[in-house]
Amino acid sequence: MNLRALVAEGLGTLLLVVAVIGSAIMAGQLTQDGGVLLLANSLATGAALLVLITIFAPLSGAQFNPAVSLVLALRAEIGWTDCAAFIMAQSVGGVAGTLIAHAMFDLPLLQISGHIRTGAAQYLAEAIATFGLILTILGSQYAKGANVALMVASYITAAYWFTASTSFANPVMALARSLTNTPAGIRPTDAPAFVVAEVLGAVLAMVLGSWLFRTPDQAG
Repeated sequence: MNLRALVAEGLGTLLLVVAVIGSAIMAGQLTQDGGVLLLANSLATGAALLVLITIFAPLSGAQFNPAVSLVLALRAEIGWTDCAAFIMAQSVGGVAGTLIAHAMFDLPLLQISGHIRTGAAQYLAEAIATFGLILTILGSQYAKGANVALMVASYITAAYWFTASTSFANPVMALARSLTNTPAGIRPTDAPAFVVAEVLGAVLAMVLGSWLFRTPDQAG
């Protein structure tokens, strides 16, 4: 395992979580308008993704997401040992990102979210959000000349608006956001169902994407 790749995954995930939670806190302090808050949160997240994927992709692939790492392992693009190490680095980075976001806004570092996100509609939204994310990645890799960072950032920005869950699409994001009682949060009791939905959506997208975006040498 390349140590630089592990650091890139941990640091990239940390900065992504800081962007997600920090922008939600800032927007919540500036406005009580839910639409404006969501707009600020989505734009900040999309912009951060564009930068982070661009700079860290050469080091680790810029996964920042256990669902993405799982798909790469299932497709034999990374080994299972590397997959486990990436997920650990992502998880540590995600939790650290939550603590740093709290510290920046002078909030209690240790929090438990009380933000309710439950029900079949929310879980379906997370499955669709993650399905679309994985399909975006696979399709961008297949399309000649596509900018994967731009495609992923654009998709997540849009998915904030067309999913009922505001598109976590990332098991580590569910973990990190369960530890913040801010507008970005999710109750810890709701997070496991989000994770299950995200994994199911990712695997389904992998199966479909592997067939849909196969190269001529794979078609036979």
